[in-house]
Amino acid sequence: MERQNFVMFAEAVLLLLMTICTGMTAAVSVDGQYSFVVNSSNSPVQAEYDYIIVGGGTAGCPLAATLSEKYKVILLERGGAPFEKPNVVSINNFARVLADIDDATISPAQGFQSLDGIYNRRARVLGGGSAINAGFFSRANPEWINNRHMKWNRVNASFEWVEAVVASFPNMGTWQTTVFNGLLEVGVGPNNGYTYDHIVGVKVGGSIFDRTGHRRTAADLLQYANADNIFVYLYANVHQILFNFDPATGNPKAAGVLYTDEHGRAHTALLSNTVGSEVIITAGALGSPQLLMLSGIGPADHLNEFDIPVVLDQPGVGSGMCDNPTLTMMVPSRLPLEQSLISTVGIMAGGFYIEAASGPNEALGEVVALNTLDPEYRTFDLLRTFASMVPNFPQDALQDIANAGVLLGKIADPVSTGYLRLNTTDVRHNPIVKFNYFEDPADIYACIEGVRVMVELTRSRAMSNLTYPLPESVKTWAGYVAPLAPDTTEAALLGQWCRQTVLTIWHFHGGNYRDVVVDHTYRVIGVDALRIIDGSTFNSSPGTNPQATVMMLGRYMGLEILDERATSA
Repeated sequence: MERQNFVMFAEAVLLLLMTICTGMTAAVSVDGQYSFVVNSSNSPVQAEYDYIIVGGGTAGCPLAATLSEKYKVILLERGGAPFEKPNVVSINNFARVLADIDDATISPAQGFQSLDGIYNRRARVLGGGSAINAGFFSRANPEWINNRHMKWNRVNASFEWVEAVVASFPNMGTWQTTVFNGLLEVGVGPNNGYTYDHIVGVKVGGSIFDRTGHRRTAADLLQYANADNIFVYLYANVHQILFNFDPATGNPKAAGVLYTDEHGRAHTALLSNTVGSEVIITAGALGSPQLLMLSGIGPADHLNEFDIPVVLDQPGVGSGMCDNPTLTMMVPSRLPLEQSLISTVGIMAGGFYIEAASGPNEALGEVVALNTLDPEYRTFDLLRTFASMVPNFPQDALQDIANAGVLLGKIADPVSTGYLRLNTTDVRHNPIVKFNYFEDPADIYACIEGVRVMVELTRSRAMSNLTYPLPESVKTWAGYVAPLAPDTTEAALLGQWCRQTVLTIWHFHGGNYRDVVVDHTYRVIGVDALRIIDGSTFNSSPGTNPQATVMMLGRYMGLEILDERATSA
C-alpha cells in the first residue's frame, strides 16, 4: 500500500511539474475519461494537424502523448474507449471480452480466422491489444533491441516511462507458485525472481493488471499528453491515406487521411504546412498493411484486382506475416486455484516459452475450445456450438474444469511466414491472412522439444502435490475446452499433437518489414511524410509478450521524432 501511494503521489507530482515547467495543460482523467477523447461524430469535417496518427493502440497512444508535448496531434481510433466498457478493465472478464467477437463495429475484440483455420482476435478499442490481452508485461530480449540499433539509454528511459503508469508485479497464488517451482525442477533455470527483463530461466514478470484485478492499458499513457495539443477521436474508421506528389523528390507525399464516423459521415484530417508534419500509421499487423493497400501502396497486381489506383508498387506490403504457434495443456487440480493470468514464465534457451494461467471462468471454453480440433475442421459455427455446450456439462466435469490450471507453450521465433491480402475495399472488414504454421520443419522441431518439457512439468514433484488424474468419464468433457497433456514424449507423436492442437497467443506480426517497406526510422520507403510504427514492422515478436516493447517503441520514436524536428529547425 505504501508503494502504491508513493507511485500515485509521484505521478501527481510529475503532472504538476509538466504543467509548471512547460506551460502546457496536463491531461486530467475523470473516472478514466479524458476531456480530449470524444466520439468522432463530434470531430470537424476538415481540420489540419502537425501529426495524424492512425490507430489508438499500444504504440499509437504513447506516440501521440509524446508528440503532443510540442505539436498538434490527432489520434484516430476505430473502436471505443476501455473506460467505457466495464468488462474490459476487470481481470475476471478477460475471457468474456475475447469471446465477444461480434464482426460489427463495437466489440473491443474483432474475431478473424486465418486461412490456416486458426481463430484469432485483433483489438478494436483505444489502448489496442493492451485492452484485451492477458496482461503480461515483459521487456524485449536484448538481441531484439541491438538488432535495431536502438539507443539503450533512451530504450530504458522509455520502458520506465511506460512502467510508471501501467505495470506492477502480480500476487503469486498456488498455481503460479507451483508452476514456478516445477519449471526449476525440470531444469528450466536459473531462478530470476521478479523482473521485467527478458532473461533465460524462470521468472515472475509484470502485469498491466494491478493487485485488485483492474486493467491498465496504453490508453492510460494519455495522461502524459498535453491536453491543449491532442485530439483523440473514437469510432473513426480511416479509409484512405491522401497523397500528392513532391516535385522536389518525385515521391508521393502523404497529405492527410479520409475517415468516417460511426454514422458514416466523411471527415478529412490534413497535414499542416509546418515542415516535418507527418501521417503515422499505428494500426497493427493487420490494419497497417491493409490501409496501405487500400491507399494504393502494395503489390500492383493485387491492387489492380480491386481497381485501386497504384500510388507505389511495393510487393513487400503484406508479406512475411508471422504468428507464434502456441500450445495449451489443461492440468486438473485437487484444490481450487486462484484467478490468474500470465505471471510465471519459463524462458528456454532454445526459444520456447512456458507460461501459466488459472482460475474459474465461465467463458474460458469460448476462448480455447477449438484447439481440440484439427485446424482444418475449425469453424466459427463450431466455436459457438462448443461455447454453448460448456454450461451444460455434467456437474462433476464442470467442477474439474473450473479447478484446472492451464499451461501455455509459445514458439519464440518461428521460421514459417505467410501473407496478407485484401478481402474487400471496406476497411471495417478483416483482410485475408495466412501464417503457414509449421510450414518450416524447424518450427515443428522447436515445438516437440518445448512440449516435451511441458509434459515433464506436468509429471514433476511440484505438480504431484496439486494435480490428479481425471476420471475417464470427465476426460471427454474436458477435451472440449483444452487438451490434456499427451501421454507420450515420442517425437513423431508430439509433432502430430503440435499440428492438431496449435492455436494463437495473439502475437502475430509482420506485413511491413523494416528495410523492406520502412527504413530504420520507420519511414515508408519511396513515400514522403509517412511512417509506420507498430508490430507490422517486426520480423520477430519481442520478448515473451510484445506489448511492453510496443508501448516503449511508441514513446521512443516520439522522442526521436521530436529530436529530429529540433535539430532541423
